Amino acid sequence: MKITVSEIKEEGIELDLSEALASDSVLRPAGPVDVHLRIERHGSEVSVHGEIHGRVILQCSRCLKDFQREHSLGVDLHYHPSEEIEGEEVYEIPAEEADIGFYRDDELDITQLLREQMILSLPMKPLCTEACKGLCPVCGADLNTEACGCRREAFESGLSGLKKLFSGKKEH
Repeated sequence: MKITVSEIKEEGIELDLSEALASDSVLRPAGPVDVHLRIERHGSEVSVHGEIHGRVILQCSRCLKDFQREHSLGVDLHYHPSEEIEGEEVYEIPAEEADIGFYRDDELDITQLLREQMILSLPMKPLCTEACKGLCPVCGADLNTEACGCRREAFESGLSGLKKLFSGKKEH
Protein backbone atom coordinates (compact mmCIF):
# COMPACT_ATOMS: atom_id res chain seq x y z
CA MET A 1 0.00 0.00 0.00
CA LYS A 2 1.39 3.36 -1.01
CA ILE A 3 0.36 6.78 0.25
CA THR A 4 0.89 9.96 -1.75
CA VAL A 5 2.59 12.35 0.65
CA SER A 6 1.28 15.55 -0.95
CA GLU A 7 -2.31 14.29 -0.45
CA ILE A 8 -1.99 13.90 3.32
CA LYS A 9 -4.34 16.49 4.81
CA GLU A 10 -3.43 18.82 7.67
CA GLU A 11 -5.37 16.67 10.17
CA GLY A 12 -3.40 13.57 9.12
CA ILE A 13 -4.54 10.04 8.32
CA GLU A 14 -5.60 7.23 10.65
CA LEU A 15 -4.99 3.79 9.17
CA ASP A 16 -6.41 0.56 10.55
CA LEU A 17 -5.63 -2.30 8.25
CA SER A 18 -4.71 -5.93 8.00
CA GLU A 19 -1.82 -6.37 5.57
CA ALA A 20 -0.48 -9.63 4.15
CA LEU A 21 3.30 -9.43 3.95
CA ALA A 22 5.29 -11.65 1.61
CA SER A 23 7.32 -14.38 3.24
CA ASP A 24 11.03 -14.71 2.52
CA SER A 25 14.19 -15.98 4.21
CA VAL A 26 14.27 -13.05 6.65
CA LEU A 27 10.60 -12.47 7.54
CA ARG A 28 8.02 -15.25 7.66
CA PRO A 29 4.64 -13.90 8.76
CA ALA A 30 2.10 -16.47 9.96
CA GLY A 31 -0.91 -14.63 8.57
CA PRO A 32 -1.79 -10.98 8.06
CA VAL A 33 -0.27 -8.19 10.15
CA ASP A 34 -2.73 -5.89 11.93
CA VAL A 35 -1.73 -2.25 11.87
CA HIS A 36 -2.94 0.97 13.47
CA LEU A 37 -1.00 4.01 12.24
CA ARG A 38 -1.36 7.76 12.49
CA ILE A 39 0.36 9.53 9.60
CA GLU A 40 0.93 13.29 9.68
CA ARG A 41 2.68 15.62 7.27
CA HIS A 42 4.61 18.73 8.30
CA GLY A 43 5.85 20.33 5.10
CA SER A 44 7.82 17.59 3.36
CA GLU A 45 8.42 15.60 6.57
CA VAL A 46 6.09 12.71 7.37
CA SER A 47 5.58 11.31 10.89
CA VAL A 48 4.29 7.78 11.41
CA HIS A 49 3.16 6.60 14.85
CA GLY A 50 1.28 3.49 15.83
CA GLU A 51 1.25 -0.23 16.55
CA ILE A 52 1.95 -3.37 14.52
CA HIS A 53 0.70 -6.80 15.63
CA GLY A 54 1.05 -10.18 14.00
CA ARG A 55 2.38 -13.71 14.27
CA VAL A 56 5.74 -14.67 12.83
CA ILE A 57 7.43 -17.99 12.22
CA LEU A 58 10.90 -18.09 13.71
CA GLN A 59 13.60 -20.75 13.84
CA CYS A 60 14.94 -21.62 17.28
CA SER A 61 18.65 -20.83 17.46
CA ARG A 62 19.26 -23.87 19.72
CA CYS A 63 17.16 -26.75 18.30
CA LEU A 64 16.55 -25.31 14.80
CA LYS A 65 12.80 -26.08 14.91
CA ASP A 66 10.29 -23.60 13.53
CA PHE A 67 7.84 -22.06 16.00
CA GLN A 68 5.28 -19.26 15.95
CA ARG A 69 5.41 -16.22 18.18
CA GLU A 70 3.10 -13.25 18.65
CA HIS A 71 4.97 -10.15 17.56
CA SER A 72 3.93 -6.62 18.58
CA LEU A 73 5.82 -3.38 18.28
CA GLY A 74 5.36 0.34 18.49
CA VAL A 75 6.28 2.59 15.59
CA ASP A 76 7.54 6.17 15.90
CA LEU A 77 9.22 7.16 12.64
CA HIS A 78 9.95 10.25 10.58
CA TYR A 79 10.39 10.30 6.81
CA HIS A 80 12.04 12.91 4.62
CA PRO A 81 12.11 13.14 0.81
CA SER A 82 15.03 11.22 -0.68
CA GLU A 83 16.00 14.37 -2.60
CA GLU A 84 17.58 15.60 0.67
CA ILE A 85 20.37 13.06 0.29
CA GLU A 86 20.61 12.78 -3.50
CA GLY A 87 24.10 13.30 -4.85
CA GLU A 88 25.74 11.91 -1.74
CA GLU A 89 27.55 8.61 -2.28
CA VAL A 90 27.26 7.58 1.35
CA TYR A 91 24.82 8.97 3.84
CA GLU A 92 25.50 7.89 7.39
CA ILE A 93 22.60 8.33 9.78
CA PRO A 94 23.73 9.31 13.30
CA ALA A 95 22.41 7.16 16.16
CA GLU A 96 20.10 9.94 17.35
CA GLU A 97 18.44 9.95 13.92
CA ALA A 98 17.90 6.15 13.67
CA ASP A 99 14.14 6.67 13.45
CA ILE A 100 14.46 8.66 10.20
CA GLY A 101 13.75 7.15 6.80
CA PHE A 102 13.32 8.47 3.29
CA TYR A 103 10.52 8.35 0.76
CA ARG A 104 10.83 8.74 -2.99
CA ASP A 105 8.63 10.27 -5.70
CA ASP A 106 6.05 11.70 -3.24
CA GLU A 107 5.11 8.14 -2.14
CA LEU A 108 5.42 6.45 1.22
CA ASP A 109 5.29 2.66 0.90
CA ILE A 110 3.44 1.41 3.99
CA THR A 111 4.05 -2.26 3.12
CA GLN A 112 7.81 -1.64 2.98
CA LEU A 113 7.63 0.32 6.25
CA LEU A 114 5.89 -2.65 7.93
CA ARG A 115 8.43 -5.15 6.56
CA GLU A 116 11.39 -3.04 7.70
CA GLN A 117 10.01 -2.50 11.19
CA MET A 118 9.07 -6.16 11.64
CA ILE A 119 12.53 -7.31 10.50
CA LEU A 120 14.36 -4.79 12.69
CA SER A 121 12.45 -5.91 15.77
CA LEU A 122 12.96 -9.67 15.34
CA PRO A 123 15.12 -11.26 18.04
CA MET A 124 18.70 -12.01 16.98
CA LYS A 125 18.67 -15.45 18.61
CA PRO A 126 15.05 -16.60 18.87
CA LEU A 127 14.29 -19.43 21.29
CA CYS A 128 11.26 -21.73 21.12
CA THR A 129 11.39 -21.79 24.95
CA GLU A 130 13.90 -20.44 27.46
CA ALA A 131 14.45 -24.04 28.60
CA CYS A 132 15.32 -25.33 25.10
CA LYS A 133 18.21 -27.78 25.40
CA GLY A 134 19.21 -27.57 21.76
CA LEU A 135 21.03 -30.19 19.72
CA CYS A 136 23.76 -32.57 20.83
CA PRO A 137 27.04 -31.21 19.41
CA VAL A 138 28.28 -34.77 18.81
CA CYS A 139 25.38 -36.68 17.20
CA GLY A 140 22.89 -33.87 16.47
CA ALA A 141 20.02 -35.38 18.50
CA ASP A 142 17.30 -32.99 19.69
CA LEU A 143 17.94 -32.98 23.44
CA ASN A 144 14.40 -31.71 24.07
CA THR A 145 12.87 -34.98 22.82
CA GLU A 146 15.54 -37.61 23.40
CA ALA A 147 18.60 -38.29 25.50
CA CYS A 148 21.64 -39.37 23.58
CA GLY A 149 24.47 -41.48 24.93
CA CYS A 150 27.20 -39.18 23.70
CA ARG A 151 29.93 -38.14 26.09
CA ARG A 152 30.26 -34.38 26.06
CA GLU A 153 33.95 -34.66 26.91
CA ALA A 154 34.42 -36.40 23.58
CA PHE A 155 33.30 -33.27 21.81
CA GLU A 156 36.34 -31.23 20.91
CA SER A 157 35.32 -27.59 20.77
CA GLY A 158 36.95 -25.10 18.47
CA LEU A 159 38.32 -23.27 21.50
CA SER A 160 39.96 -26.32 23.13
CA GLY A 161 43.38 -25.07 22.03
CA LEU A 162 42.86 -21.88 24.03
CA LYS A 163 41.83 -23.93 27.07
CA LYS A 164 45.09 -25.87 26.87
CA LEU A 165 47.05 -22.65 26.42
CA PHE A 166 45.53 -21.02 29.50
CA SER A 167 45.82 -24.15 31.64
CA GLY A 168 49.57 -24.26 30.97
CA LYS A 169 49.51 -27.67 29.28
CA LYS A 170 51.55 -28.09 26.15
CA GLU A 171 50.37 -30.17 23.25
CA HIS A 172 52.96 -32.61 21.84
